[in-house]
Amino acid sequence: MRAALSLADVRAAAARIQGAVLHTPTMEMPALSRATGATVYLKLDNLQATGAFKERGAANRIALLTERERKAGVVAMSAGNHAQAVARHATLAGIRSVIVMPKFTPATKVVRTENFGAHVVLHGETLAEAAAHAHELALKEGLTFIHPYDDPAVIAGQGTLALELLDDAPEVDMLVLPTGGGGLVSGCAVAAAELRPQVKVFGVEVEGYPAMAQRLAGQPVQVGGPTIAEGIAVRDVGQLPTDLLRQLGVEVLVVPERAVEQAIALLAEGAKVVSEGAGAAGVAALLAFPERFRGHRVGTPVCGGNIDPRILANVLLRNLLRDGRILRLHLDIPDRPGVLADIATRVAAAGGNVIEVSHQRLFAAPSVQTAELELMIEVRDHAQSDAIIAALQAGDYVVRRG
Repeated sequence: MRAALSLADVRAAAARIQGAVLHTPTMEMPALSRATGATVYLKLDNLQATGAFKERGAANRIALLTERERKAGVVAMSAGNHAQAVARHATLAGIRSVIVMPKFTPATKVVRTENFGAHVVLHGETLAEAAAHAHELALKEGLTFIHPYDDPAVIAGQGTLALELLDDAPEVDMLVLPTGGGGLVSGCAVAAAELRPQVKVFGVEVEGYPAMAQRLAGQPVQVGGPTIAEGIAVRDVGQLPTDLLRQLGVEVLVVPERAVEQAIALLAEGAKVVSEGAGAAGVAALLAFPERFRGHRVGTPVCGGNIDPRILANVLLRNLLRDGRILRLHLDIPDRPGVLADIATRVAAAGGNVIEVSHQRLFAAPSVQTAELELMIEVRDHAQSDAIIAALQAGDYVVRRG
């Protein structure tokens, strides 16, 4: 009996989507290697036209439509990258596309999807309600529903990422792949198992949404909560991807939210690469489990770069705080002339750079004779932070870290 999916299917998908989907670069990243202890190769699928790997599966599935299906059109449900991928490749093929998105979908994502040529329908308060409506439209209008991950053609398309990575970086001995519904990791695992069986494949989930890890362990799926890795925040993983991962013995690692934020910041600062939360999950696993990867040659994709600029800015600032490169201080100070100048002089003498000041007299201070001062100071490291605090305390200021 033929396997559900094989390397031949992935190779056929690669031939099918050639020219429609970028062969993105795979590059060794010394900054990431230094930070993790592994030799790290990044596959930059954030450079795809829609900013994410989802184009691979969507392009392959659409290329396989029958003539009748092409005339009727396609429908998909997504609040993210799958929506834009289906819209773009349906439009390139001259096919009508309908994308159902939940009502809460940010306007920027709706506009982007429409700009790729789709008709967007906002329906439902949840992803499940939007999906149900998409299936209703498929039945009512004869549209072909394109699933984001539980479809062999989509999985084969996603597996082309591993073909390219292993061809461009043949020295890689491990692959680490973000895992939402399971399409990417299962497609890549299928390709690697036949093409390079000595390569060990890992999936990665975020701790609030470890659905695939729970399914593979035979546990009830319990997920929920806010996460910056919303692209892999999936409750209902695909049955076919689950079967493939179980068959191939793929281990799924679960990383903390903080590791994803650290990975986004490391990619931006160290590799000069912009990644969304889900796209940085592979690097997050290298940071969270260094003992698993130290000394190995690891390939991992930045599989999406669609992050809100405000969220990216917040992540970078939070990381500066954690690294001790921004010092936040609260001071209770006497309310008299010259105090602010004295504090600024002491900070400057210790080499700090004040980047934000909040001075509150009326409400926060414990006495009308005092004021509360909050400082944000740019510093080199924890040692310089300690020096600044010591300089302020030497002036008899009461200092608390923020």
